[in-house]
Amino acid sequence: MITRYGYDVVFTVAGITVAGIIASYFLIGNVYIKFPIIGVLLAFILFTLYFFRDPERTIPEGDTIILSPADGKLVLIKDLDYTDYLEAPATQLSIFLSPLNVHVNRVPWSGKVGFYRYIKGDFMVAYDHMASEKNERTEIGLERNGQKILFKQIVGSIARRIVCPLKEGDNLVKGERFGMIKFGSRMDVILPRNAQIQVNVGQKVVGGETVLATMAE
Repeated sequence: MITRYGYDVVFTVAGITVAGIIASYFLIGNVYIKFPIIGVLLAFILFTLYFFRDPERTIPEGDTIILSPADGKLVLIKDLDYTDYLEAPATQLSIFLSPLNVHVNRVPWSGKVGFYRYIKGDFMVAYDHMASEKNERTEIGLERNGQKILFKQIVGSIARRIVCPLKEGDNLVKGERFGMIKFGSRMDVILPRNAQIQVNVGQKVVGGETVLATMAE
């Protein structure tokens, strides 16, 4: 299945690819040039379809679990002395998404959007930990029963567009799709310090399935 967040790109690339193949086939006489060009165009559309894939996921049950909002590799777990939205010490978990990962993002925890902010910034490589604070990003805060978490969609050096149709007041359900970052990128999840972390640095995580942590009850 192709994500609806990628329809515009897929249709555009498909149109360019079809036009390019037709033009190459009829206008280029040299087969040693014609068929390599057609092969490159076909590879381009196949990669586009692969990038915008949107597989179904089995969402784990449980009110206290925090799910990974993205596919990728966990590259950082660190303690923060204070965070504005949580208004308390916290723990940050950072996930790096390569261009080969599924880029559809999923809600990590059921709750109400109590905070939403879009921040313009740089386009540093997403695996650089400074990207969390320097790069262009969205920050989404969820709250429920007096508890809060924050998660960030962060662009990288290739990714230049964040899709996030959320707004303050939205009620979200854990595991549902909420947007994507187009091409390589980063996702941060910031949790209360007393959350019990269930993953390790270097671990591969799956959006909507991997349990990152459990919240204190």
